[in-house]
Amino acid sequence: MCKDYVYDKDIEQIAKEEQGEALKLQASTSTEVSHQQCSVPGLGEKYPTWETTKPELELLGHNPRRRRITSSFTIGLRGLINLGNTCFMNCIVQALTHTPILRDFFLSDRHRCEMPSPELCLVCEMSSLFRELYSGNPSPHVPYKLLHLVWIHARHLAGYRQQDAHEFLIAALDVLHRHCKGDDVGKAANNPNHCNCIIDQIFTGGLQSDVTCQACHGVSTTIDPCWDISLDLPGSCTSFWPMSPGRESGVNGESHIPGITTLTDCLRRYTRPEHLGSSAKIKCGSCQSYQESTKQLTMNKLPVVACFHFKRFEHSAKQRRKITTYISFPLELDMTPFMASSKESRMNGQLQLPTNSGNNENKYSLFAVVNHQGTLESGHYTSFIRHHKDQWFKCDDAVITKASIKDVLDSEGYLLFYHKQALEHETEKVKEMNTQAY
Repeated sequence: MCKDYVYDKDIEQIAKEEQGEALKLQASTSTEVSHQQCSVPGLGEKYPTWETTKPELELLGHNPRRRRITSSFTIGLRGLINLGNTCFMNCIVQALTHTPILRDFFLSDRHRCEMPSPELCLVCEMSSLFRELYSGNPSPHVPYKLLHLVWIHARHLAGYRQQDAHEFLIAALDVLHRHCKGDDVGKAANNPNHCNCIIDQIFTGGLQSDVTCQACHGVSTTIDPCWDISLDLPGSCTSFWPMSPGRESGVNGESHIPGITTLTDCLRRYTRPEHLGSSAKIKCGSCQSYQESTKQLTMNKLPVVACFHFKRFEHSAKQRRKITTYISFPLELDMTPFMASSKESRMNGQLQLPTNSGNNENKYSLFAVVNHQGTLESGHYTSFIRHHKDQWFKCDDAVITKASIKDVLDSEGYLLFYHKQALEHETEKVKEMNTQAY
């Protein structure tokens, strides 16, 4: 006998029906199991979650056929065909498909589509795209369906004109967020107005804005969700915050080189107090009069993946140009100094180094960089992605080549993607650190 498997539709249907009846009976007789059940995609039935036992863990540990990641591991490295000025899409796709938690979500088949027309669901297409890129097929993939769905759901990106990679990223996250409503996470039980989809869980942070009245020193605070942080650069029309000659060096592993602006410098400028001036008086809620005020932005809640966007494309009434200023960025980033909780340790816009340097809660690791070569009118997007550990690769549409860390850090940088080194697990009473991302 050939010992091959035979697939029979009738037998498969009978098996599904019998399994459904058995699980219904189990659910009705066990209240304990009913609290741990999940929906089966496509069946609408319930099954208990699988928890490994000690013997099973021992068997997995001694399995000689288990795949191990080595320096020559190439699963997930697959080029994307340029369909006509679509390099802006390809580089973002490479960054998203190498986002650890997003990759785990899609490769574990967590998405359940509830759209009336599943063929129009961008999340379904992303799920298919993840499977294609991690299939082990070395030939470049043609993302024609993804492009078609982007044109349908984000009409401002339709056509074969050159588009902005940052604009595509925000549009893609927005559509994915809207199409994720059928997933098992859904809405947070304690706050039905707060979305807890996989996109928000990974990319959404909380940006805190504190407006301080200059008369009574009353503070008005608002917290808004954000998917990225857009940073001004030296050389733009906006005046750049001059660096203090006595400032601390070595923050985030960045050694201060005269004339070189760092990512930390840009974040210091972004979170410094800004005087709004007499032409922008606001009505103070405390003294009930229009007064001058200062505004300061800080991070109230950090996302799992922090995306930083350098404003390299400047559009003003006088000119349209690209800012090519080199910005130094680190492999590891500590966001503690830019948190709202650290605000009291920052005086007059001067950065104070965190006293608890051993705290990994706010530390990030770089895993993707999107670059733009060329001018505003004619350019090309590429990306560097971190495959595992310190293995970096350059993705240039269909061509993927090995890159060094120096290649990554010496690149111009347009979009930077950082992943939290330690993830937080929320329980009802306490948050505890329980998962290492890298």
